[in-house]
Amino acid sequence: MASVAQEISLKGHLKRLFGFSKFKGEQEEVIKNILNGKDTFVIMPTGGGKSLCYQLPALMSEGTAIVVSPLIALMKNQVDVIRSFGTKDNIAHFLNSSLAKADIIKVKQELTEGKTKILYVAPESLSKEANVEFFKNINISFIAIDEAHCISEWGHDFRPEYRRIRELINEIGRVPIIALTATATPKVQLDIMKNLGIPDATVFKASFNRPNLYYEVRSKIEAPKQIIKYIRKNQGKSGIIYCLSRKQTEALASTLQANGIPALPYHAGLEKEIRSKTQDQFLMEDIDVIVATIAFGMGIDKPDVRFVMHYDIPKSLEGYYQETGRSGRDGGEGRCIAFYSEADIEKLEKFLKGKPVAEQEINKQLIQEVVTFAESSVCRRKTLLHYFGEVYETENCGNCDNCTNPKKKFEGQDDVVLLLEAIIEMKEKFKANHVVNVLTGTLTSFIKQYKHHELEIFGKGSEDDKDEKFWNAVVRQAHVAGFLSKDIENYGLLKVTKAGREFIETPVSFMLTKDHDFENPDDDDEEAIIAGGGGQAGGALDQTLYGMLKDLVKKIAHKNKLPPYVIFQETSLAEMTINYPTTLDEMAKVSGVGPGKAQRYGKPFADLIAKYVKDNEIERPQDLIVKSTINKSGLKVFLIHNIDRKLSLEDIADAKGLSMKQLISELEAIVSAGTRVNISHYIDEVIDDDRQEEIIEYFRESHSDSVTDALKKLGEDEYDEEEVRLMRIKFISEFGN
Repeated sequence: MASVAQEISLKGHLKRLFGFSKFKGEQEEVIKNILNGKDTFVIMPTGGGKSLCYQLPALMSEGTAIVVSPLIALMKNQVDVIRSFGTKDNIAHFLNSSLAKADIIKVKQELTEGKTKILYVAPESLSKEANVEFFKNINISFIAIDEAHCISEWGHDFRPEYRRIRELINEIGRVPIIALTATATPKVQLDIMKNLGIPDATVFKASFNRPNLYYEVRSKIEAPKQIIKYIRKNQGKSGIIYCLSRKQTEALASTLQANGIPALPYHAGLEKEIRSKTQDQFLMEDIDVIVATIAFGMGIDKPDVRFVMHYDIPKSLEGYYQETGRSGRDGGEGRCIAFYSEADIEKLEKFLKGKPVAEQEINKQLIQEVVTFAESSVCRRKTLLHYFGEVYETENCGNCDNCTNPKKKFEGQDDVVLLLEAIIEMKEKFKANHVVNVLTGTLTSFIKQYKHHELEIFGKGSEDDKDEKFWNAVVRQAHVAGFLSKDIENYGLLKVTKAGREFIETPVSFMLTKDHDFENPDDDDEEAIIAGGGGQAGGALDQTLYGMLKDLVKKIAHKNKLPPYVIFQETSLAEMTINYPTTLDEMAKVSGVGPGKAQRYGKPFADLIAKYVKDNEIERPQDLIVKSTINKSGLKVFLIHNIDRKLSLEDIADAKGLSMKQLISELEAIVSAGTRVNISHYIDEVIDDDRQEEIIEYFRESHSDSVTDALKKLGEDEYDEEEVRLMRIKFISEFGN
């Protein structure tokens, strides 16, 4: 199967160029689509690996890929990251207004000579007539539009200069286009495709779930004190704290500084040079914390931000998702803590006064979605993903405050039925607050106007001290369960879905929880939850060595005037403390390093680790393996020879003192390297034909070669890991090698 061979080739390039052994999510399918010359539209959350989607095909393709980006301040950092994986600086360049004339001449010369594989360019630079003429005469592999939501007037960060990109591409000449964004509603998605002239682009929409992010909402009572306490407990970790006003960023940054925390404010009112310097200090880890308005953030290329706090609750869940997404981009720890008070919500609603009524209504609904997220005691992840139209099936994510510290549940079947019936009785033409007022028997002028106080259901929900907060919780949980839909563009009117009507007809048990009350916190809410959250490598991590490696990274980074993560990311350092690589070859095998980066930066790290291992008499894992097994090359020859003789795998394993698991791992390595191995004689003895066909069929149709994914799909009770791994070896061997 050609696609399997291509998959193996792509993984080889991924390991050689970037030091990673596997792709994230749909990265591989996106890259194949680009390499096949097709227009591509990628909607992938922050931290999902969007950059690699154009970087890898750019390095593999003939010619130069042009990446259009609005982030002039970050282009140098992005170029530095690409250069760090190779040995030559001319592999990547940027072209924008920050370059001197001599630098522009040099960049264009290296582009003409075909030495540059990736060129980052600002839309303003792309639109210059001289540059358009220049681009007509170089070999362009494709054009990538990063932060593509900027092209849409409906997007949350519209840039007028982005609207001209299609016109400029037409002048330069037709090439494949890849548009990338971290978030786009269906309306924005259509607008992007229309304006870029790519109606038939293949769309890849990744899950919005970020499993490593821990979500928590706290009462805003004594928030500065809570923040100082948290940062002191997490000394040395990078974080961003968002505030709604410029004044608040400066006040909070001053409070942190007075308490010995290296922090600086960042907002649009500061001089450009100060903003640029502050950003550089944050990237270089000279300061740990930035206190910012939303002016700071889009495209921040710092993978090891360990926490994002919202001192003021954001205006929309889309904004909240974007901002929290800047933490834990390397897959490591990312804690998202928002402080909530009803006073902040009132303040946000006051800001809307003076705007057109329709705009006020829509914005009020967006604010109410934030209130729902904050006050609800349902899994934060489930609520957040539901907002983006994604269903999260797991009951307890184990990585948010509501799941690590759940409230008591109670039977709510009758309450949900009453709510749904009330909405239907009011012809599905009213918002949640009106429905709740009817159920609680609260007489308002609006209720009198529609004569809803004459309905039989009026006040029917006020029994047993059930109040407004109680019924708001029922509305929210019925909505997340899929019994209700809420049309934000139509002022948030509640509609009962097909599933909701079926629930009325045949009610089943439905467990509810009360919402949080942040103004009057109970014992459960009083103490902020510190448990949970994705973290760095577990107990195996050597903390002493990790600290030494962090210091060395900072030293080398300052010497090269680069951010530390460009040298090595924290996740790579963590792996070094577990495997103790002492040579450049071993260093190249560390995830996120690869041969180019090992060659460029690896020696001082390998030397430090070698000295540490010797001084502390550490037995490295690979040393133990060398002592207990024979030469790998000899083992490979032995395995292939005896499989050709059709010996049973148990006999072959016994002959070399291997367990069956170890033998299967060796065979997986052999077929992944491109060598064909025929183990059908053994498989036919131990796996029934129909089971073989079902597993082969799965791997034919699946985009993933993950054994875990296969077991989930095939059924963990029906199939075991060993037989799936054996069939995967057979599949790759027959169709890929």
